[in-house]
Order: sequence, then C-alpha cells, then structure tokens
Amino acid sequence: MASPAAADAVKSAAPVADNTGADDIARRLARIRIVLINTTHPGNIGATARAMKVMGLSALHLVTPKIYPHADATARASGADDLLQHAQVHGNLESALQGCRLVLGTSARLRSLPLPVIDARRAAGQALVESQVGEPGARDVAVLFGRERYGLTNEEMQRCHFLVNIPANPDYSSLNIAQAVQIIAYELRVAALGIADISIEPADWHPVDGVEMERFFEHLEQTMLDLRFLNPRQPKRLMARLRRLFNRARPDQNEINILRGILKAAQEAREDAEKRP
Repeated sequence: MASPAAADAVKSAAPVADNTGADDIARRLARIRIVLINTTHPGNIGATARAMKVMGLSALHLVTPKIYPHADATARASGADDLLQHAQVHGNLESALQGCRLVLGTSARLRSLPLPVIDARRAAGQALVESQVGEPGARDVAVLFGRERYGLTNEEMQRCHFLVNIPANPDYSSLNIAQAVQIIAYELRVAALGIADISIEPADWHPVDGVEMERFFEHLEQTMLDLRFLNPRQPKRLMARLRRLFNRARPDQNEINILRGILKAAQEAREDAEKRP
C-alpha cells in the first residue's frame, strides 16, 4: 500500500486541463476569416460552418450568398448553428475584407497572369503569424473560397496576396467548398497548436488592409487615365500587373501616403498644364 507521501506525489503529477492554452488557440484562430463568395447552395454554407467549428474557427463571412439563411444550412451545420447565427453577410467583397492585412485565395484554375502560389501548410503558418502583429483594427486574415461551379473571378483573385494550392489528385482534383475549407481549417489548427513543420518570421512592418489598397488602386488607375498613360479601352491587363506588383510589396500606411501624394501631384500638374494657354 502506497504511503501518504507517495499518494500526494502521484496526485501532483496527474495532468490538469490547460484552459489557458485552449483559450490562446481560440484567440489566435478568431482572427482568421473564412469568406465564401456568392455561394449557390445553402447546404454548403452549413457544411462549411461544421468544418470550421471542428477545427476551432469561428469567423464566417458570406459575400452575396444566393440563398441564406435557409433550413438546409442549419441542417448541414450539424450543431455549428452558432457560427451561422454570427456569420456576417456582405453586399460586396470590399466590405468583407475591411480590416484584413493578408488575403489568401483558393483556386485550382490556371491563370494567364500568375500570382504567387503557396501550399496550404505555408498559408496557414503565414496567416497565424500575421494575425498576431500590427494595429488591432487591421490584423485579420481572410481566406477566400469562390463559387461552386467556377471558383473566384480574376478580379477577386487580384485582391489576394497569395493563391493557396491543395495538391489533390491531378486526375480528379474536384473538392467541394466544405472539403476545401476543412483542409485549410485543419492546417490552421495545426499551425495554432505550434506543431506544423514550418517557420515563418513575422513582418517588421504593418501593411495596410485590403480596403486601403483598393483605394490606392482606384487612385492609381484614375491618375494613369488622366495622364493618358493607360488605354481606357484596355485597362485591365496593365492594372492586373500593377496590382500584382504592389500586393507583393504590401506597403504600410506611410508608404501608401507617399504613393498617393505622388499621384495627386501628378494629377495637379496635369491640370495646371491644361490651363496654360
């Protein structure tokens, strides 16, 4: 029979639930937005909520869903009704990206203008690192999932900093939305737990969010039109390349202010030149 001292030693060595660790993981994952764009079938929204909750994700954003809310979404959520109740519905993508410093897009389609591509594991690591630094109002990370039939449009892809690739069977690579979300959500949880075999250094600057970048791109396009540098009949090709350039650079607020100051000065110089006789 064990002595009282031995019993106390065994008792002190027994594992204790670490709620602090669980709370920290939940806090880290709360900054990751799963964004579904123009989803056709409400059941896919419910299945996505289930996939998210299983892995501890909670921020579901819906951009112009065809049918929502709907009983099929609730049925397919299988107990993740709380995510549906708190899901944010947006009238456009810009609204869904407000406050996001990093935007990741999922797509299996080849593009005529290649964008930087990373795998799901690296994307998850990057997302977790970036969601922990920067200004409190601009630290979220968005992961975009497109329509069931054809995914994201080229314009939506151009809002992304990286494309995320899931290396599926090339002979049959079709994943439905909830399956793709489940894979990304799993990698995010693995990264949050700190057991992913990947190391990413945090950025030493704070890039502006997607909304601020979109304002810059609108200003840039208008300035180039004013200067007659951009062909108004075919603006998209050059703008797509410039989006890729500046999304890769990911300027901070001071840099954006400098760039927009240059654009404004160019516009004013053009206006002055036109006023001269």
